[in-house]
Amino acid sequence: MLITNRERFMQLALRLAAKGRGKVEPNPMVGALLIREGQVISQGYHERFGAAHAEINALENCPQSPAGATMYVTLEPCCCQGKTGPCSEALIRAGLAEVVVASKDPSEKVCGRGLEQLRRAGIKVTLGPAGPAARRLNAAFFKLHRKGRPFVLLKWAQSLDGKIARPSGESRWISNEKSRRFAHRLRRDSQAVLIGIGTALADDPLLTPRPALGQRLPLRIVVDSRLRLPVDSQLARTAGKAPLLIATTEQALQTNRDTAAALKDAGAELCAVNAGPGPVDLAKLLDILGQREILNLMVEGGSQILSEFLKHNLADEICAFVCPLLIGSAEAPGPLAGVGHDDIGQALKLQNISTRRFGNDLMIRADLPGLDYLYE
Repeated sequence: MLITNRERFMQLALRLAAKGRGKVEPNPMVGALLIREGQVISQGYHERFGAAHAEINALENCPQSPAGATMYVTLEPCCCQGKTGPCSEALIRAGLAEVVVASKDPSEKVCGRGLEQLRRAGIKVTLGPAGPAARRLNAAFFKLHRKGRPFVLLKWAQSLDGKIARPSGESRWISNEKSRRFAHRLRRDSQAVLIGIGTALADDPLLTPRPALGQRLPLRIVVDSRLRLPVDSQLARTAGKAPLLIATTEQALQTNRDTAAALKDAGAELCAVNAGPGPVDLAKLLDILGQREILNLMVEGGSQILSEFLKHNLADEICAFVCPLLIGSAEAPGPLAGVGHDDIGQALKLQNISTRRFGNDLMIRADLPGLDYLYE
């Protein structure tokens, strides 16, 4: 298939945008190029939350006057005052001849308004090159602004015979060191990481990325409907250094007041998602996280939590590490619990599948059905 210059330039802008992953949230990743006579004369990307946007960096990096040039930008320029000024006004002042935009901004404050402001100023606006790729890159941003919830990635490591732990529930270490390093990168790229209380009790994890990215640490979340997380667990002991949220029920807080007080004293945040009794309502939890502008959430298990996210259509993507081990016990848990489907035709069909090797481990990533918020 013939690739046009517009598509080529936009793909380059998208690669620039991806450099901001894990640093700009809850903002989107954005890249921008300035083009004159078919040549790139400047480029920029949104480097970190609160810093200049991609368009401003491209203008400031330009060694010549940008007047009359064309800008390629992966997302509609903002037109409202936030931590930085409106990018649309800066582009107008720069005297650009054309702005080529991959996709509209889905946020209520911007959607279409930035483009219209450019048009009214006499700048030619072209919309659409690499639009699907631009929206997929910022899938979490689109989901938050169109659905009010974070993008949910389900991650697990399993043996070749489909086990995520030994019969005791202990799961260290199924994957190899290279896979674990990449899993820590996924944590660094996430604003929040979630496990169930079963995993917390079995593994006593820290859930912090290693190495951390500066002072930016993901919110660690434990789904704990009966408030069983020990005060001497690694999660509770480090709550003063890395944020910890315990998603529970109002009944659990009332029934376990001493434990609740001790966890609060340790620095944990306790959130009564629903009244109880019974499990934590994961859909309501996602609504709460959306209200806190958490774009992306990685769920690390165990099997009950992973299954609940799938059962209620709350997940968007899976990342599974398949490792050349045979655990072999019928009592050892698999990644998914529950009844499942009697008819294989009803099984979830994954989309946009990609694979990658980490030594002898094979990572499989795929989208789950229903990412309708990415469509124009």
